Amino acid sequence: MVGEAARRRREFIRVHHPDRGGDPGLFMAGLRRFDEEAGVVSPEPLPRVIVVAHRGWLARALAVLDARLRPGERVPRVR
Repeated sequence: MVGEAARRRREFIRVHHPDRGGDPGLFMAGLRRFDEEAGVVSPEPLPRVIVVAHRGWLARALAVLDARLRPGERVPRVR
């Protein structure tokens, strides 16, 4: 039942994702468990989950202004 496993994984992600207030450690452990059940074994450790704190409107506005005024290439959000 590949469909059932995929449904359970999506439900787990929906409930426990750190962007939705879930615990990053529990989330990573759960994803690793789902990968082990599916037989996916990675020699490399999974990437860390980084929780970004919410910034106030003034800090966000200054960051956008700084990015637009700064010459050169933009740094990609995803590395």
